[in-house]
Formats: sequence, C-alpha cells, structure tokens
Amino acid sequence: MEKFDRNNELSALISLLDEPSDQIFDQIRDKLLVYGTQAIPSLEHAWDNSFDSQIQVRIEEIIHSIQLMDLHNELYAWKKEQRYDLFKGFFLVARYQYPELSETFISERIEIIKRDIWLELNSNLTALEKVKVINHIIFDIHGFSGNKVNIDAPQNLFINNVLESRKGNHLSMGILYIIIAQKLGIPVFGVNLPQHFILAYVDEIHEEKYTLANENEVLFYINPFNKGAVFTRREIEIFIKHLKMEKETGYFKPCDNVVIIHRVLENLRNAFNKQGYGEKVDEVKSLIQVLQKP
Repeated sequence: MEKFDRNNELSALISLLDEPSDQIFDQIRDKLLVYGTQAIPSLEHAWDNSFDSQIQVRIEEIIHSIQLMDLHNELYAWKKEQRYDLFKGFFLVARYQYPELSETFISERIEIIKRDIWLELNSNLTALEKVKVINHIIFDIHGFSGNKVNIDAPQNLFINNVLESRKGNHLSMGILYIIIAQKLGIPVFGVNLPQHFILAYVDEIHEEKYTLANENEVLFYINPFNKGAVFTRREIEIFIKHLKMEKETGYFKPCDNVVIIHRVLENLRNAFNKQGYGEKVDEVKSLIQVLQKP
C-alpha cells in the first residue's frame, strides 16, 4: 500500500510540472528530487508524452539533478569502500557526462585488451619484458596513442571516449594502462607528477596486495603518453628542474587512487572552463568536493 501511495504521489507531482508559479514549482521539484533515481522512468515517460517544451526542459533539469545527486553518492561510496578499484572511479567520472553509460560494456572492452596481453605473458618474463608485451598490445595491436592535437579536450578524460577513439591525454592513457596492468597482476601505479602523469613499476613484493610502495621500491618508470617508454628517476629530476620546482617525495612514488581521480576531475573542470561551460565547471567542482569530504 505504501508503494502504491508513493507511486500515486509521484504521478501527481509530475502532473503539476506545468505550474506557472516558479516558487510553487521549486517545491514540486524538491519533492521529486527526494524520490531519486526511482522517479527517472516516470519522468522520462512524461517527457515522451508531453508536447510542451517548457515541461520537457523542466523534466530534463530534474533528471539531470537526480543523476548528479546519485553520482555524488556513488563517488563518495567509492572513496570510502572501493578506492582500490581505479576502473570504478574512472568509470564514475565518465558517468557525469554519460549518465546512461554501461559499466559492463566498458569493462568488456577493457577485458579484450587484457586477454590479448595475457596470451603473450608467461611467468619467466622480467618486469621490463612484461612492459614490452603490454606496450606492444596496447599501442601497436590496439592502436592507442596520446592525443597530442587536442590534448585539453574534455573527451580525453572519459573512458568510453578513450576506448572509442583510442586516444587520450597523459592522465587517461596512464589510468587505462594501470587498470589493464593491475588486472593482470602486474604492479603498476600512478605517480602524481606536476604537469604530467607517469607510472611506476614497483617491486614484485607488492603484486599481491597492491599496497603503495615508497620510491626506493620503484624498479623503473613508464610514460604511457609516449607509447610506454621506460625511464629512470634521473629523467624525473631533470623534468622537475626544468619546471624550476623543488623536489618532493610524491613526485617519485606511487599515489593513492583518490588522488588520481581528484586530478582527473580538476583537469575536467579546467577543460570545461576553457570552453566556457560555467554550469559544468560548478558541477564538476561539486564532485571534487565529494572527494575532499572526510
């Protein structure tokens, strides 16, 4: 009976979306938001059956608000409980722009690349040899590369776009590389370098639990934006010196996944800001604030 009453109330609220008073409409809107994602199918049905453009715009705005609220909750849950699943965090970022995106579909696309690498791996390979196999499959066979022409575009930061275009910036290419490597049990992690994002291949002792290593346990570094080129600490020191910055330990050791997703959102906010999308800038800022909550 309670469910029936709620459905009746939901239908009644939707029928009032043509309310001319903005003040009363705001009250109706707030009540619909309480229903959360449960209200979306009914709202979509109302949109399909309406010929009033004002009502359709109101419905679109309400649905978007519900989806953003839901994303806030999912992102906070990821931070608290699933932060070791970088794929999930990166997928949630894409859900901001593509709320109907299928996690299963994206996961299956990545699984294909992972399987192709797995077929070429064996237990006798050294760390460098494993990276060569990964690089060959990702960059040569599947054709991924750094998007050097349109590096600041927001599309570079959404995993579905990266998989579709096979192009990304230093951050998204690095995240994709980490996700695939860790699915294969290979200890590759992100390094939060200023103005760049690189990867660290750490000592095999961390392969099982993915605990973050310190800089002394890094075997070598990887640049996924440059087709997985391998380099040493010395190159990072030269890069930092070129930027005229002081050396910090964080520039040489693996960082937490929350730091990585926070950086993705900061980059996304900057990308939208350059394009003049003020509303999107504010919404992405609200997602950043979710990650900053204790």
